[in-house]
Amino acid sequence: MILDQIGLPVVLAPMAGGPSTPELTAAVTDAGGLGLLAAGYLSAAQLESRIAAVRELTSGVFGVNLFAPGPPAAPAVYAGYLAALGARFEVGAARHDTDDWAAKLDLLVTSPVAVVTVTFGCPDPAEIARLHGAGTEVWVTVTSVAEAEQAVGAGADVLVVQGAEAGGHRAVFRDDLADDASDPLSLLALLQLVGAAVEVPLVATGGLTTGAGIAGALAAGAAAAQIGTAFLRSPEAGTNPVHRAAIGGTTPTALTRAFTGRRARGIRNAFMDEFGAAAPVAYPEIHHATAALRAAARAEGNPDAVNLWAGQTHTLAPELPAAELTRQLAADARAALQSALAQRFEPR
Repeated sequence: MILDQIGLPVVLAPMAGGPSTPELTAAVTDAGGLGLLAAGYLSAAQLESRIAAVRELTSGVFGVNLFAPGPPAAPAVYAGYLAALGARFEVGAARHDTDDWAAKLDLLVTSPVAVVTVTFGCPDPAEIARLHGAGTEVWVTVTSVAEAEQAVGAGADVLVVQGAEAGGHRAVFRDDLADDASDPLSLLALLQLVGAAVEVPLVATGGLTTGAGIAGALAAGAAAAQIGTAFLRSPEAGTNPVHRAAIGGTTPTALTRAFTGRRARGIRNAFMDEFGAAAPVAYPEIHHATAALRAAARAEGNPDAVNLWAGQTHTLAPELPAAELTRQLAADARAALQSALAQRFEPR
């Protein structure tokens, strides 16, 4: 197992859309963790180029994250929402795509990496078998016990357990508007439930910005922690300036579909407040339609019309080089575990 080969229990979250870079991936791997490279929103050719760049930077093991494609949304579902946005902003064309899933899978079979992680769904058993045949471990991100059982049944080697605290998109296999009426499970609750249901290693993700948070996840049964928000201010990250400036502030986060048509956690802003309640389930259609307005907001330095994906503990995110941060998180987690073990457990 790759988790047995890495020196530190830190996995870099694959933050698609800008923050993920070959430099960030390589830095975490070289520090002793596991660097993951985001393939989301890239073509297969672009992904091939980025994998080559990582290999130029490190000889260590690393992985690639893929977005599993979902079904298209009917235009009637999102037409009214786009009309409302169009009255205020420049809106592009809504379109469905598979994020070049098949071509990326072919690439990763012919030019394998150590790990392929999958978000937004579970590959079918035949797809997992193809990756296994190339010598690649398959990790699937889950948000419920039912998803965990489906992924293990399909052949997943490791589950990335995503709690409600996580920044960015919710990794649910099926995004359903009806689910908004219930709270998604927190990481600690989900780790316990999934750990009781399946017998594969778990990687915890969601709101883990400090070593103490990692220690809590490890104590709850995780083999490692996947960290995203804490790395957004690292110099190796490709985080845009508007987003980088918002991380570490005190504005809280919220879940919204306003920017992409899929539920995601970001730092609360005016766009989320105004349009979040009306946003439909239509990903990636809304993602593509709002790309122009988000690009314009970034160019203007306007944080109120751009997605500022972040976990609930983003206030604690440091500004450190990725390798230093990886080592510090691991050292702090070890210290927190030792401190916890030093507590009294005998009745007084």
